[in-house]
Parts: sequence; C-alpha cells; structure tokens
Amino acid sequence: MTALPPDSPEPDVAMLAAALRADARDVATYAAVLAATLEDTLPPGTVEVEHKRSMGDRLAGRAGTVVRLRARLDGVVLELEPAPGATPRTRVISEVGGVVISRREVGLEEWTRTLAERLAEQARSSEASRLAVQRLLGL
Repeated sequence: MTALPPDSPEPDVAMLAAALRADARDVATYAAVLAATLEDTLPPGTVEVEHKRSMGDRLAGRAGTVVRLRARLDGVVLELEPAPGATPRTRVISEVGGVVISRREVGLEEWTRTLAERLAEQARSSEASRLAVQRLLGL
C-alpha cells in the first residue's frame, strides 16, 4: 500500500460517518444502499452481502432484501443485520489471522462511526481506499 501524498486532504471521519448513515431511518433501505455503495467502492472480497430473495425478486432479476452485511477492514469485521420494524443487529468483531478475538454488539451510531473510522484509516495508507472514500462522499 502506498501512503497518501502530503497534499491529499485528510478524510474527515465525522463527514464520512454522516454520509454513511444518511438513510438510517429506514433500515432496509439503509442496508441496501450501504451494501451497494460499499460493494461498488471497496476492493473485491472486502464486503459480503447476504440477500433474501422472494419469488418476485427472482422473476424480476432483483437482488432481494439485505439480511446481512459484513465488511472486513484491517482486522475488524463490521456486521449489520437489518430487521424490518426492529432495531438492526450491529456487531464489531476483532480478528487476528482469521481467529475471532472479540465480538461486541453495538448501537447503529457506534457501528457507523467505527465503519467511518476504519475507512478513513485505510484511506490514509492506500490510494485505492482514499479514492473509494472520495466516491462515498461524492467528491
């Protein structure tokens, strides 16, 4: 990984967190938009999304409803399981060499903040991650 050039703007964690939770009021929509955004902007293998597809989804060629989103960012796995009409399950999991060291249930606000911090941290050390963060922010 290459470091950011000295003249590159430092990623703003607060602005990134705000962008990530922009549609959090509707959890199903939030999960779908976040999953699509992260899949489109982060390197392959970083984001895993599990869908539940109805017959209508299959016939229409739609991906279906997001039932789990998992993002792996430098030893931390962030999981989001939206639950229609209920509070989503959000977890922050620490891994070392593929072994789970800790697993914490957190609120959506803390989960989003942790995701933003991890993305910003990666953006400081990787040009590809910096470009991904800029795409997330619409820059």
